[in-house]
Amino acid sequence: MKAYMEKEGWSVRVFSDGNSAVEAIDQPPHLWVLDIMLPDIDGYEILRRIKEKSDTPVIFASARDEDLDRVKGLELGSDDYLSKPFLPKELVIRAKKLLQRIYEGTNGKFQTRWINHYRIQPIERKVYYEDREIDLTSKEFEVVLYLTEHVNELKTRTEILEGVWGNDYVGSERAVDDVIRRIRKKMPRLNLETLYGGGYRVEHP
Repeated sequence: MKAYMEKEGWSVRVFSDGNSAVEAIDQPPHLWVLDIMLPDIDGYEILRRIKEKSDTPVIFASARDEDLDRVKGLELGSDDYLSKPFLPKELVIRAKKLLQRIYEGTNGKFQTRWINHYRIQPIERKVYYEDREIDLTSKEFEVVLYLTEHVNELKTRTEILEGVWGNDYVGSERAVDDVIRRIRKKMPRLNLETLYGGGYRVEHP
């Protein structure tokens, strides 16, 4: 499955057990493919934890083909269900249709953008400067993505927290300042302005 997906140009991570997958939930991909029967945490529990954090689409791919398993998966929020054995190409087709349905037609939110000499690729979650990838943490990337979605617009710390950390964040607004400071060091040409008493904005002609 990994090889077939990589042929589509997708970046793929594989987890050998449920605990490894759970550790990656805070850095969500654009799509999860889950088995139900795993050696530690079952796929249902992983699905619950994923949906607590985000609306990332999920495909179940399992040897269990009972109607109750399908129904339970759908009730918990899975978007599709494939019963083993299946052709890897079928998974790729279903994944591609699901990604198109979820991410396309969203006002260019997931399209590659060029801002002040940087190439930002939302689907791949990568940023480049002159073909050199910038090493960003997940939160740094999300802040860059949020501010460049609203280029030339002032965004207050509160708006950035809600847009990136979520409405249930209970920490200090200084978390935004810390991330902004790291972004400036890694992306000095981004033209990231501070408006004292106001917030931040990325200026782009």
